[in-house]
Amino acid sequence: MSKNMLPRFSLYGFLKNQKYYEPFLILAFRDKGLSFFTIGLLIGFRMIWINIMEVPSGLIADTYGRRRSMIASFTAYIISFVIFATSSALFTLFAAMFFFAIGEAFRTGTHKAMIFDWLDSENRTGEKTRFYGLTRSWSQIGSAVSVVLATAAVLITQNYTAIFWLSILPYLANIINFLTYPAWLEGKVDSSVSFADLWRRLLSTLADSFRNKPLRRLFAESMVFKGNTTITKDYLQPLLKQTALALPFLVALSSQRRSALLVGAVYFILYFISSYAARHSFRIADRLQGPEPSSRTLWFVSVLLFTAAAAALLANREIIVIACFVSIVILQNIWRPILMTRIDNVSNAAMGATTLSIDSQVSSFYVMVFAPILGFAVDKAGLWPVAAFGGVMAFIMLLSGKNVKLSNKKEPYPENL
Repeated sequence: MSKNMLPRFSLYGFLKNQKYYEPFLILAFRDKGLSFFTIGLLIGFRMIWINIMEVPSGLIADTYGRRRSMIASFTAYIISFVIFATSSALFTLFAAMFFFAIGEAFRTGTHKAMIFDWLDSENRTGEKTRFYGLTRSWSQIGSAVSVVLATAAVLITQNYTAIFWLSILPYLANIINFLTYPAWLEGKVDSSVSFADLWRRLLSTLADSFRNKPLRRLFAESMVFKGNTTITKDYLQPLLKQTALALPFLVALSSQRRSALLVGAVYFILYFISSYAARHSFRIADRLQGPEPSSRTLWFVSVLLFTAAAAALLANREIIVIACFVSIVILQNIWRPILMTRIDNVSNAAMGATTLSIDSQVSSFYVMVFAPILGFAVDKAGLWPVAAFGGVMAFIMLLSGKNVKLSNKKEPYPENL
């Protein structure tokens, strides 16, 4: 069993990131006639429901079974793809976002908890950063492959509907993958737990998590770092489309095909480099003497990238902005495995899915609040407020964490898993 779990965990990440819609989602919404403010409202709506369901979903996974929760998650994703593909009405797009939120809420945190449980059962907890980084790298490889397929679909069909239909297939395959996981990875299933007991357990876990000062600090870091990256990444698409239309060597192609080629090329490079970054994030943590020094360094780099992007936007240097935005996403893939290790070091393993769901929830809350605000700012003033806001928030986190002392335990990183 143990020898087979790494390939299956990696396959999950590869299939999960067959997000053919992701490089073109904002463009698909724009093609449906939506303003950036309306798109921000849709994203905010999604985040509201993720926040409502996030922690309860983690607790449900810990109580009733993690595999079952993952299967429910991917079923909800598939429903959302069908709605996105078949409708342009704003009301139904909100419905699609609702099902998408269910998918996100029941997925985030749950699979990481399964990975950490497996590592614990194998007495390999010292490999958390390396192991999670490796599985995350396969997710990014999956993203790189998905960009190629999504770009081909848009070039062939010259519309965005195909990317939603195409997304259904790998998500069905992942449901089959979950069915091959060993039953014990469901966790300590207790189907006799009542709703009242579940609610009391939820409140107890929330209270315990936020009384834990180191964990509280890590939730704040996750909220800003991941939230900044999520918001910034969405604005890559219109920026790339604008750049593609100005390129003289693509004038023979339609505007949609020009956009698809440049978006596809940039996202492929982005995910390919992100895969390498995630796979080797443990080396950065090791070289910088542990997770805490490496995290502070990454915050500093984040401030520099957002500041450079804001300046480039004001100077109309789109290529520099694209390079900065791409680098910010790559930085997230170095930072995330390190953060997961830091969270696992200071949290209760028995409530792993719940704790990691809280982590995901705070990031969702950040995006829920600021995505519509920044969308309105972009409609009025262009993209520079996105970069300026990200830089200010990153700088605040860098300064506020200067005197924070968390576990700085160095992990042994064997060369072979």
